[in-house]
Amino acid sequence: MEPLFAYAYAEPPREPIRRHSRPRGRCEGVFWRPFNPKDIGRYLLAAERFERAGRQKGDRSGPLGAVALEVLRELVRLIDYRTGRLEPALTTLMRRVKRSKDAVVRALANLRTHGFLDWLRRWEATGATDGGPPVKQATNAYRLTLPPAAEKLLGHLASPPPAPEDIEHARAARMAAVVAMVDGLPLDEQPSAAGLTGPLAAALSRLGRGLMRKECESAERSESGSSC
Repeated sequence: MEPLFAYAYAEPPREPIRRHSRPRGRCEGVFWRPFNPKDIGRYLLAAERFERAGRQKGDRSGPLGAVALEVLRELVRLIDYRTGRLEPALTTLMRRVKRSKDAVVRALANLRTHGFLDWLRRWEATGATDGGPPVKQATNAYRLTLPPAAEKLLGHLASPPPAPEDIEHARAARMAAVVAMVDGLPLDEQPSAAGLTGPLAAALSRLGRGLMRKECESAERSESGSSC
């Protein structure tokens, strides 16, 4: 069993906690990372392909194991995509995947060993005022990661393919044609032609009419007999 000791920090706890534990709430800001929900499919597919690719002939499972894939799917469901916050209790994972403590612990260890998961151990104050332990072990802070070996197995799914040059050229040509068309219209008609609506379009149209009026007045002063 892993030895226990009080982690040296600015305010070290006075009770034994697990090795390398950090104070909860003071370490996660640089550890958690936002997780794009659009990457869920790629992430899980990479893990599944990694599991199959590493399975030896005659073995029932690969380097991760079936339970690890189940745990990984639950972690993806529990993460806060915006902040990357992920801190489920071990009992929560056990309940969600319906597996024993030993099975979940082994699954987490496999995920970490092969680069799909990392974590920080943490401690927190209990607030006890009756002589009880002043601190206790808190839930781990987890972070999902994608190892390069698994990302390679995604092939063309590893990153969005670039658009073909002819598609990009056609898109640029269409955009140039639209810009030229809008520029050829009277100033007061350009906002609506550009797709603007509402108060902003009305204000720009009024501004365009005003500029056109000033141009006409200037032309009248310079050329007698002209009219707008």
